[in-house]
Amino acid sequence: MNQDEEEIRRLIEEWASAVHRGDLAAVVRDHADDLVMYDVPPPYEGLRGLDAYRAVWPGFFAWQASGAEFTLDTLDVTAGRDVAYAHALLRCGTPEELAERPALRLRLTLGLRKEDGRWVVAHEHHSFPDLSSEPGPSSS
Repeated sequence: MNQDEEEIRRLIEEWASAVHRGDLAAVVRDHADDLVMYDVPPPYEGLRGLDAYRAVWPGFFAWQASGAEFTLDTLDVTAGRDVAYAHALLRCGTPEELAERPALRLRLTLGLRKEDGRWVVAHEHHSFPDLSSEPGPSSS
């Protein structure tokens, strides 16, 4: 892993930790002003800009404070000179959801660019797999 990939890995690990702590300032710290994010809940056309990104987190933090987990499971990073991407799987759910579906993972894809010598997230995408066809306790 090269130095840029290590820096990006650290940035994402710190972001995930900040999300888990509910630390909004740290969550948004390494994001571009013109960020685009596609998230699990609406709006499905995505969010644009740091202000819109900042506005979605308080509701998530409130849900998470009820005992939900948000931890990195896997993380892969590929970095070029001034652009990079990363993809990860996270354990994200309440204890009940994760007990019912232990393999459930939130999928995360990030696009990053280097601005003034530092990496920032310019694109963020969260998704869950379609669980409607997954065998599970409720489908037997």
